[in-house]
Amino acid sequence: MMEAVRRKCRRHVPAVSRYPHRDGVSAAMEVGSLPVELWRVILAYLPLPDLGRCCQVCRAWRELILSLDNTRWRQLCLGCPECRHPNWPSQPHLEPPSWREALKQHALAIRTWTRNGPELQSSACLFFFRRRKDRRVWHVGPGCEYETLRGALGVVGPYDRVVLHPGVYEEQAEVTLKVPVELVGLGRLGEVALLVCMEQQCPTARLCNLVFMPPWFSTVVYKTSWGHIQLDNCNFEGAQLQIRGPGTCQARFCSFSQGSSAHLLGVVLSLLDSCDFSGSDTASVTVEGPPVSERNWACKHLAALARTLPSGFHGSSRVAHACSTDETDPSGGNVKKEHVSMEDWKRRTGGDGACQGTVIDDGWSDAEHSEGEEENRDVGETDNIKKLRAADYKIPYDHHGLSDLLKPRADGSLPLASSSDPPSVIPEPLTLQQELERDPEALILASTLGCILRRCLFRDGKGGVHVSNYGQARLEENVFRGLNYAVRCIQNSTIVMLRNEVCECRASGVFLRLSARGLIAENNIHSNVEAGLDIRKGANPIILCNKIHSGLRSGIVVLGNGKGSIRSNLIYNNKEAGVYILFCGNPVVRGNHIFQGQAAGIAINENGRGMITENVIRENQWGGVDIRRGGDPILRNNYICYGYSDGVVVGERGRGLIEGNHVYCNKGCGVWVMSSSLPQLLGNYIIHNCMYGLAVFCRKDPENFEAREGNWPGQEGIGGDAGRGERRGVEGEGRDGQENFNEEGELFAWDSDLDSEDEHLCARRSVSVALVEGNCVSYNGVGIYVKSSEALNVFTNLVNSNHGPGIAVLQSTQLTRLVTNCILKNSRSGVTVEKDCRVELRGNGIYENSGYGVRFSGNGQILENDVVGNSGYGIQVSASTDIKVVRNRVQPAQGCGIAVLGPVKGVVHDNILFQGHPENQKTLLHMDPGNESCVLCNNSILRHNNSTSVPPWILENPPPRPLASSPACLSLSQYPSRHGVSKTTRVGATVESGCHSGSMFCSIL
Repeated sequence: MMEAVRRKCRRHVPAVSRYPHRDGVSAAMEVGSLPVELWRVILAYLPLPDLGRCCQVCRAWRELILSLDNTRWRQLCLGCPECRHPNWPSQPHLEPPSWREALKQHALAIRTWTRNGPELQSSACLFFFRRRKDRRVWHVGPGCEYETLRGALGVVGPYDRVVLHPGVYEEQAEVTLKVPVELVGLGRLGEVALLVCMEQQCPTARLCNLVFMPPWFSTVVYKTSWGHIQLDNCNFEGAQLQIRGPGTCQARFCSFSQGSSAHLLGVVLSLLDSCDFSGSDTASVTVEGPPVSERNWACKHLAALARTLPSGFHGSSRVAHACSTDETDPSGGNVKKEHVSMEDWKRRTGGDGACQGTVIDDGWSDAEHSEGEEENRDVGETDNIKKLRAADYKIPYDHHGLSDLLKPRADGSLPLASSSDPPSVIPEPLTLQQELERDPEALILASTLGCILRRCLFRDGKGGVHVSNYGQARLEENVFRGLNYAVRCIQNSTIVMLRNEVCECRASGVFLRLSARGLIAENNIHSNVEAGLDIRKGANPIILCNKIHSGLRSGIVVLGNGKGSIRSNLIYNNKEAGVYILFCGNPVVRGNHIFQGQAAGIAINENGRGMITENVIRENQWGGVDIRRGGDPILRNNYICYGYSDGVVVGERGRGLIEGNHVYCNKGCGVWVMSSSLPQLLGNYIIHNCMYGLAVFCRKDPENFEAREGNWPGQEGIGGDAGRGERRGVEGEGRDGQENFNEEGELFAWDSDLDSEDEHLCARRSVSVALVEGNCVSYNGVGIYVKSSEALNVFTNLVNSNHGPGIAVLQSTQLTRLVTNCILKNSRSGVTVEKDCRVELRGNGIYENSGYGVRFSGNGQILENDVVGNSGYGIQVSASTDIKVVRNRVQPAQGCGIAVLGPVKGVVHDNILFQGHPENQKTLLHMDPGNESCVLCNNSILRHNNSTSVPPWILENPPPRPLASSPACLSLSQYPSRHGVSKTTRVGATVESGCHSGSMFCSIL
């Protein structure tokens, strides 16, 4: 019949189409009197060689042959005895992009074992055909030439084929392969089983369609130390494959089950493609030892084959697709990169940008009004009051030192400090190609080969891949599921992971420790019981463009002097912190999107460090960034927004440089600071947060603390009373998982690690007092709220348009310094200082606030401030025991300029008081009668000349405060913090036995 088909094909060879306007294939084939559909039916019977000849007839025939992809090419591909479905074992239900291409790649792969010998170049194919002509086929089995495998191997010649008939072949001693040979099982896979231990002592060999089981005397069924072995469509059951360098291995469509494993020791290059590993007792694949310097003949061919095989071969690979930015999130929606509008956020969270009676302290609410303010609000703001506040009679102050932050940009848009809308654009994460172009080291790692595992499935066992002792491995498009761990890379080894899926591991997905390095890119790491990635003990990987989500603990954990560069990843919906840094972990975290976490976005604890820059941290349940217990990161140029709690939390003993961040639209505070911490907040935009822009709380404030803390995941595990008040959002404690600490003697090694990185210098000034400098605090509920037992420096900030007071100091047992700030257009007082607080106000500009300019009831100094255009009194001093009001310039819109109420002790001298509107006839300088403890002297009172309609005054010598020489007027690169380089003081954490009270030791893994 086939000969008849061939004759018919020759008889009806079509001419070139004369109808160029029609479809090329259809037109050309119909000229030969047969429709194209019938041609496809005829050609579907042809074997592979004849299909190749037909492709050479003409272009129309070639297009027709190629159009048979889903029929004849599919049949040929699945009909190969040594080949399985191209997407086996992880996705056999998915069609490949091209069955013909899959068959081509298979044909190239199965020929590797025959390509040894001298370089023949152009005569290579002739040499191959000569080998084929000289080859003999030997049959082994009952009734065949040889009944035992050992007997057949004793007579075979180079490159002969030994066909094993169905049966079980057992050898009682080790079998040696001394000449290149091909062993092929006849029939279906599983019908030929070998209980042997084979040692290869020849340059090359091939095993196909066989089942290997260990003999009674060894678990190793095949080993080689210098030759190349090719395995196609073989099963290993409870057996071990052992390859030692310079030996090499190529395995395709093989299964390793019932505790089987592959050991690659000192191997330079091997390729395991489309293999299934299940039920392992240890690691399924072990790559150990540095690659030997000697290379065998197969290395260059395997390298060429590795580069020839298409990366991302699966037609609709869920691994590659899951790492795209269009992947759907667990809630069913898309991962949003566009701006979330303020209205949508308020509607979803119930938040409100306006301060609606937020209770700040017992008996004090930011919705209450003081005496002078209530006068203005009894029946609303009358026309008369509007006249009093008319700009014609105000002293101009628009050219103060921070005015550039409020002026419209060149394109007419408003800067963030004066815009009533939050930022509308957030940066997108970079693609892998963009990251590789920017990082030469990552680009070199991306081309590293080593032991290659591609498109394999690792499932239902203890471990996936273990790389140790300077080993090198490359993992591409594998699936790791249901293991204790997926990948473990230790002891100066190198791992490259591209487009893998790591899920449902019972511990962490990927471990890197003991100075391991490598590239982990475009992987989908999710649903693991512990951290998605665990980096410690000097490991320093590059982690790019991964999707790390839905973990039952943290997304990434860096601890124990772990390093790493974590860039452009999507980290979301993890039960605990998206990135958790502790025990002197010091990674670079840049350009990631960390969102929708059920705890903090990033947590830095227990002396953790790190450079955290240019990330988008949004929509997390607790703090966007949580720093405490010696945590000392650099947090720079991040977008921390739309959180359901606070933006940045600096808890007990927290430190760090927090610079140039955009912290906005958080339901709690923009920045929450515990007074026992020592952060530096420089040049941040803290805007549109519902409660406070910046809140500094005292550690001993149980009501505010416990009311704000609530319960967070894992809180119940913190031991001792000292831990009960800890801030939410960090990892839970008291869980199992000690296995990860106990391995390799790491549990008690932290004390030796704490001081081992003195070369790490932090680019920040050394401080002994918390510093808030050069920030824009705008459109929050309250601008800056202080209830602290420690000293605090607040320098050169712009505090404007907040819905409550600009700055409220309710408790300050140590000195709080408010110096060279601009406080304007807040909905209540500019500065409020409560009783018994120690505060210094120096060089501030306090303008056009809806309440008092300064309401001061504490102790301290009010020196050299400009207080202009406020609705209430300019400066009200009451209940103070020791106060100095010196060299201020005050112009109230109405009411008194300076009012001293009650038994105040102090001095008020050398102030200049300007009258506001001419109709304001109230005393500009007022002191209650009978007060003999306060001294008024050398104060100047300037009133309007009735003959003029405009004020004759301007603020000069000096110009309006804050002065232009303040650091906030400099660019971020000019901050003094960038110039001072000093070692950050670290707190050593020593664990003597087990977990101590309040430790985070058992909270991770």
